Amino acid sequence: MRPSRLLLLFFCLLISQSVLALRCGHELVELGNSKNDVVYKCGDPDSIDTHLERRSVSHYASESNYFGDGATVYPNTATNIGLQQYAEVDVVVEEWVYDFGRRRLQQYLRFENGRLKELKTLDRGH
Repeated sequence: MRPSRLLLLFFCLLISQSVLALRCGHELVELGNSKNDVVYKCGDPDSIDTHLERRSVSHYASESNYFGDGATVYPNTATNIGLQQYAEVDVVVEEWVYDFGRRRLQQYLRFENGRLKELKTLDRGH
């Protein structure tokens, strides 16, 4: 492989990792971290917005789920028999913004039920 292609591949991997992670000092915050982990690594955020989102969840039951004894046999190969389970769940959503100052970009973090689900880079800090 040519050195230029290797360098390009390395650069693409570097960019893709930075999209999914936030560096706070020497610590790295990644998707899936808890709120406590993020506060420990980055300190308190500059703003927090909290709200509930109601989401619907449905599950189509398969034939293997309904054998008389409740045993599941080969769940990936079962045929759908049209039974549907439906539920609504509340998801606690917190949206945090970190402003690290003029020399860095602001960071938006979205938590769902206490786990980091989204990281986004915003405008330059103040």
